[in-house]
Amino acid sequence: MSGKLQKVAYKPVGLLLGIGAGAVAGVIFNKVWKLASGDDDAPNATDEDRGWGEIIAAAALQGAIFATVKALVDRGGAAGVRKITGTWPD
Repeated sequence: MSGKLQKVAYKPVGLLLGIGAGAVAGVIFNKVWKLASGDDDAPNATDEDRGWGEIIAAAALQGAIFATVKALVDRGGAAGVRKITGTWPD
């Protein structure tokens, strides 16, 4: 398979993996936040009743979890494509 065709073929797979990763990361974040804070709901940045520290901590934790899950899923997807096609997707 040519490099350009492989890129186009991998795009939908990568998109689906990204959507799935976002959903998984959201579930993980909610569980971790509940364990860490004892609160069922993470604060929104515009939540007037929450302090800056809590909002920044929640945002940092959420970003770290989302980035980690995305990296794991992207890397796993690329490794799976290499096993199937014999070449690493770009």
